[in-house]
Amino acid sequence: MKGLESKTMSQTLTEATAIDQELSKRSINLDRSGYFVIYVDANEKLICAKHYTNFIDEQGLACDPATGKPIPCDGTVSRLPTRLFSGRTAKEICVQIFEQATDCPATQLDHAAYLGREFQRAEAAMLTGQAYIQD
Repeated sequence: MKGLESKTMSQTLTEATAIDQELSKRSINLDRSGYFVIYVDANEKLICAKHYTNFIDEQGLACDPATGKPIPCDGTVSRLPTRLFSGRTAKEICVQIFEQATDCPATQLDHAAYLGREFQRAEAAMLTGQAYIQD
């Protein structure tokens, strides 16, 4: 019976991963209030999120307010974050951003849901010692 449970769990994980990978390819509307770069500080045991402002141009691209140019997704731009959040758990950082911040830096429900999922993934990676890569 134990082998069957393990096989079923494995199939479920494989299926869930495939669903998530497919959904990550969908088109999304970017949040006009900005975006977050999420990472794990393994030494401090913290989930961190840097918030950056942007504006969305006519083509739907996130642009740098200082230069007016589109922000590339490959990490080649060096900008200073407007805010930094950190927490020991996904819930702690979500409370800071969505409940304690006087002006919440996420203005769309889909963006908030995405952040919650990413913070959960970051927490799981931190607790298991695995690398975290933001989706």
